Amino acid sequence: MKHIIILGDGMADESIETLGGRTPLQYAQTPYMDKLAALGATGRLKTVADGFHPGSEVANMSVLGYDLPQVYEGRGVLEAASMGVTLQPGDMAMRCNLVCVEGELLKNHSAGHISTAEADQLIRFLNERLGSERVHFYTGVSYRHLLVIRGGDKRLACVPPHDVPLKPFRPLLVKPEAEEARPTADLLNRLILESQEILADHPVNLRRRAVGKDPANSIWPWSPGYRPAMKTMREMYGFKHGAVISAVDLIRGIGVYAGLEVLTVEGATGLYDTNYEGKAEAAVRALRTNDFVYLHVEASDEAGHEGDVALKVQTIENLDHRLIRPIFEEVSQWDEPVAIAVLPDHPTPCAVRTHTNEPVPFLIYKPGMEPDAVTRFDEFSACAGRYGSLEKDEFIKEFLKD
Repeated sequence: MKHIIILGDGMADESIETLGGRTPLQYAQTPYMDKLAALGATGRLKTVADGFHPGSEVANMSVLGYDLPQVYEGRGVLEAASMGVTLQPGDMAMRCNLVCVEGELLKNHSAGHISTAEADQLIRFLNERLGSERVHFYTGVSYRHLLVIRGGDKRLACVPPHDVPLKPFRPLLVKPEAEEARPTADLLNRLILESQEILADHPVNLRRRAVGKDPANSIWPWSPGYRPAMKTMREMYGFKHGAVISAVDLIRGIGVYAGLEVLTVEGATGLYDTNYEGKAEAAVRALRTNDFVYLHVEASDEAGHEGDVALKVQTIENLDHRLIRPIFEEVSQWDEPVAIAVLPDHPTPCAVRTHTNEPVPFLIYKPGMEPDAVTRFDEFSACAGRYGSLEKDEFIKEFLKD
């Protein structure tokens, strides 16, 4: 049996008054998720280990069964792996957002979803002006980039920028968690403030302001860590070949360390305009030659961060109609059975515009399995599912059972 996990990042939410007290997942028209739930079995999964921030890196690694206290080293190291940046002993890697600061407020975490082409000009400029033998900036995708500090001390308190929209930024600057880390914290805060000075009048930002777009006028480094010691999924679970499909460097980096082949899809953006059909086609092709596929779609998470309820509903419907439907209809015709799991990694409620650590609903469908009584896929229906509440590696082990 082959296996595919379809993950709608941040898809879970809370009840919303304008949707009649329903969540976006309840409100959206999702006939294929509901069909898979009716044919399969459901439950809830705790994806955020105790003591961890509900970041996408934490939640996605949990979905794949990794023991977070043993292997977690932050988001930056995973994105470095995706970008082909080899970390040397003593290198500290961090996610480095391009953000928009307006006055004293951190207006948004994405600089208005700046394009990769524009961001590349800014990151190269930052590396020329602020880089050194110790400090190096690397271009990623859209607002998501990488900062590597040679000899950095990761014992830092860093605030993810998507957690603090419209908050004053100065109280949120990097703080040392040990006295030995103070020089690293001071360096990072100096880089933040200097980036604001040199990016303010960069031609890219002048053009963005001229057409009413938010400028990318500050960096925001966070999630520090060193190179992790992760086993591959083949070592943990025994399947021969696996692949990951995502537009997000973070997820692709998890795939690198997990020993999965990283597949690229033209037009996959990490936003709500992503190429759903292309991802579905790539997943079907990958299933022909792989035992396991991890298919990640970021769109609902971004809609949640923007607090856009209608957009979040649309992204969920797009996931259902444009991605799950063609995958299910194709693999249903195959002689070899294909197991399908659908779930979010964490909630990103529109009301709070950031991640929360509530357990998420999941469904598992395997051809010929005995279904439970649940016929819809959403946060509340899954509470009555046969699997009950799972945590740690219980979900992935259950899913990979033939």
